[in-house]
Amino acid sequence: MTDILRTYAEQYVKLVLKMGQIDPDFVDAFHGDPAWQKEAEQERPRITLNNLIMLSEELIGGLKAMNISMLTPVQEKRRRFLLKQLRACRARLDFLNGHPLSFDEESLHWFDAMAPSYGVEHFRNLLAKLDAVLSGSGEVSQRLNDYRNQFIIPKEHLDRVFKAAIAEGRARTLQYLSLPEEERFSIEYVTNKPWSGYNWYQGGACSRIQLNTDLPIYIDRAVDLACHEGYPGHHVYNALIEWRLVRENGFVEFSVFPLFSPMSLLAEGTANMGIEIAFPAAERIQFEREVLFPLSGLDPASAEEYYHIHNLTLELAYAGNEAARNYLDHRITREEAVEWLVRFGLYSRERAEQRTRFFDKYRSYVINYNLGQDLVRKYLERRGGTPENPSKRWAVFQELLTTPLTPSDLKN
Repeated sequence: MTDILRTYAEQYVKLVLKMGQIDPDFVDAFHGDPAWQKEAEQERPRITLNNLIMLSEELIGGLKAMNISMLTPVQEKRRRFLLKQLRACRARLDFLNGHPLSFDEESLHWFDAMAPSYGVEHFRNLLAKLDAVLSGSGEVSQRLNDYRNQFIIPKEHLDRVFKAAIAEGRARTLQYLSLPEEERFSIEYVTNKPWSGYNWYQGGACSRIQLNTDLPIYIDRAVDLACHEGYPGHHVYNALIEWRLVRENGFVEFSVFPLFSPMSLLAEGTANMGIEIAFPAAERIQFEREVLFPLSGLDPASAEEYYHIHNLTLELAYAGNEAARNYLDHRITREEAVEWLVRFGLYSRERAEQRTRFFDKYRSYVINYNLGQDLVRKYLERRGGTPENPSKRWAVFQELLTTPLTPSDLKN
């Protein structure tokens, strides 16, 4: 049965690589057989959406027809993983073929999850908490952005601040996780992107981390991006997948990372959750007060107040989902989405406009950050990985990174 799973796994990888030939955003990373990539490139002139749809349906049908009583528990996890990934491929092909789904249906098909929906009153109540702690008068969003503008990392300090944050994230990660000796990364500063940071995994435990400097970068983003893109986030996730699942276990389906698939919810959810695993609240404030604030030329005495206010803003994370849902479902215009993000997401106008460009390109992908983090947190805590038990938390986190799971599995 292992050979049959491998056959399906290889065909799935080749399908994803072929999709990448006609959908440039689809393949986020590939560290498998170079011959498969070359084969996909050579077939590019003959690739059609209909042929890819037929292939995805054949693979789905074959996996569904398997006698699961003959599979080991790990094999059944792999089969379920492949099914979810292939269903996402099928739905993405329909989208490319001119048949988009609603925001919620799309997220369910692409990412195996659907984010909860919240009304205006939910966000108004959350804004009231910030209104009570921010000085001055006028709109909460303006007062917050005026306050936060005092905590922008000067561009001339950005590189050393980010390198200090990523070095600390790496040191904390290595206390609990074993990474390949070859692991390494490079940092680039870029502009004109719809995202704030990106990890381009190169294979061989190597990552290229890019930070977008189009807009000002606040002090909290140093640790957030260092952990999310680096340690214990995307860089660690991809390196462990390549070493543990592909090289050690031969699970070739993990040699490719299709962006619009359930893998992304797991990747973004673990990357966001990795921030608070590596830097529990009190430890983060201490590190920032002693290291990052001075490196940035900011007043260390303001760190605690800054993070009290910052943590209140995190409660508004789902406001971005509502903006994307209503915008992509054509219930509001782009300008109305920008206004919603400014009012309820507390974005600056420039940042809100950048976020709508993210909606255009990545669509329902936005749920992977907040819903993904919430699902990962609950999964860890159900297994004893609470803040009070950091060793257990790291152990369950590592298990999550190195086990064939789907977002649906996180709910169990």
